[in-house]
Amino acid sequence: MSFDMDMSEFHAVFFEEAAEHLASLESLMLGLDVGSPDHETLNAIFRAAHSIKGSASTFGFPDMAAVTHELETLLDRVRKNELPLTNEIVDATLVARDVLLMQLAAHQGGEAVAQSDVDPLCARLRELAAAESAATTIGTLAVEALAEPPDIVPEPVIAASTEVAMEVLPPSAPDTVKAVAATSATAAGTTSGAKSVAGSESIRVSVERVDQLINLVGELVITQSMLAQTAQVDLLENEQMYERLQQLERNTRELQEAVMSIRMLPVSAVFNRFPRLVRDLAGKLGKQIELKTFGEATELDRGVIEKITDPLTHLVRNSVDHGIEMPDERAASGKPAKGVVSLLAFHQGGSVVIQIQDDGKGLDRDKLLAKARERGIPLGENPTDHEVWNLIFAPGFSTAAAVTDVSGRGVGMDVVRRNIEQLGGRVELSSVAGQGTTTTIRLPLTLAIMDGMSVGIGDQTYIVPLTAIIESLRPLAADVRSIAGQDRLVHVRGEYLPLVALHEVFGLQPRTTRPEEGLLIIVDTEAGRAALFVDEMLGQRQVVIKSLESNYHKVPGISAATIMGDGSVSMILDVSEAVRLGRRKPHLAIAV
Repeated sequence: MSFDMDMSEFHAVFFEEAAEHLASLESLMLGLDVGSPDHETLNAIFRAAHSIKGSASTFGFPDMAAVTHELETLLDRVRKNELPLTNEIVDATLVARDVLLMQLAAHQGGEAVAQSDVDPLCARLRELAAAESAATTIGTLAVEALAEPPDIVPEPVIAASTEVAMEVLPPSAPDTVKAVAATSATAAGTTSGAKSVAGSESIRVSVERVDQLINLVGELVITQSMLAQTAQVDLLENEQMYERLQQLERNTRELQEAVMSIRMLPVSAVFNRFPRLVRDLAGKLGKQIELKTFGEATELDRGVIEKITDPLTHLVRNSVDHGIEMPDERAASGKPAKGVVSLLAFHQGGSVVIQIQDDGKGLDRDKLLAKARERGIPLGENPTDHEVWNLIFAPGFSTAAAVTDVSGRGVGMDVVRRNIEQLGGRVELSSVAGQGTTTTIRLPLTLAIMDGMSVGIGDQTYIVPLTAIIESLRPLAADVRSIAGQDRLVHVRGEYLPLVALHEVFGLQPRTTRPEEGLLIIVDTEAGRAALFVDEMLGQRQVVIKSLESNYHKVPGISAATIMGDGSVSMILDVSEAVRLGRRKPHLAIAV
């Protein structure tokens, strides 16, 4: 009985390490210069295949061992300069990587890989390895049906992993290692042949334990805040007690930041999958595209990393399919035949910004407006570029001339925006005709804590996520308008925004029903900008997020809750949903 349990533990380690080796193999192979490959990189690619073969044989996965045996033989001849590296060898290696990844997923409970898919691949690998000299003509890949890559190659590493590795890389580790070997969710590649960094310099800790630790630190932060508010120590009355409370606050904040960093992963965990995606899509579409990445070391919470992968994949596919032009079209407009798609990540304030840029044709304003009129989407006479670009996020909105297997069904961008906003983030588009499009995503660093603005509504306090707030103001009575008693608008900087009274949304008794006596918070939502009417603003604060669904039940218009310094519970607003709820309610007349 104990033997079975031990083997299952070994299998879990094998699954994790094999996924890391496969990710490393793909990353390193895509980075090779086919005409002049780096010898150390070729060695690293060979070692990745060799490691998988050895472990697969040891732990009883002969199907994976058989594929890696053929791949290892081919790669061994290439690294020994017995065969030149060719695009056909690169293609075959990437196809083998895909098959191995599917076999790995099958052993983890997924769908079995058909032998009819494996046999042609092994035959092709043997054929390539059997070439006698550099002059041997290597035919086209004979496994095109198999080589047709899925839209998104299955990656069991991030979402399926139940462990997170905290790895300390030696200062001498090559840059390639540092870029792809941060955790079990990233590719643990190496270009030097040194032993795996997951040895004495790292430990593997279950995610559940890390989450439990983070939750306890969150409770400590709340307790410290309660203590500080309860004590209300005056510096002049008790200087020593005041200093110790201040020290406790500093230590608590430092402890919180240190613990939160355990869950942080470099954004390369997501970026590393896109070189292959762009290469395959460009080949399918007949385009020439170079992918550039910047800021891969920028860190995000593991939970954010997991949930941002699909939206980013959709946006990158859009840039490749709709943004970058065909080579002849680019040449005719004076551009290089090869287009560029760039992925950037950087910190800005308390958020992480991810941008997807392309140097393609840009968005067609006239076409978007025509499509909006065709679908009956209301727009003003002279809509701003911001309003026109936001049409892209309308459900089912697409200007694609034809539906393809890459994109064009008119679904997805609304889901992209909704998924990003559910993370407490925002997404914006900007475009210049003939020069390209930039999509900017702003995300919180973590899902465990957030920066928010406390607002008062009657005797209740609510938290509005700071990422959703554009500005706050006190309107003039003349700026507020009512349309047939059904909707209210407020005039702000040349445009009319829907006015949503939060006391009506949540059934509260406000201090005032007149907007000019309260405050308006201008927020950005998936449906556009809106003005939230509250009694007062109480100040900015960092709050520990508590799930309502886990501790109570889902409340409309509320995303989560937090515990304040006085022990009271405050609700964290789901801004988009609150605006939708507010616009559906019958409104009281407002004197103007």
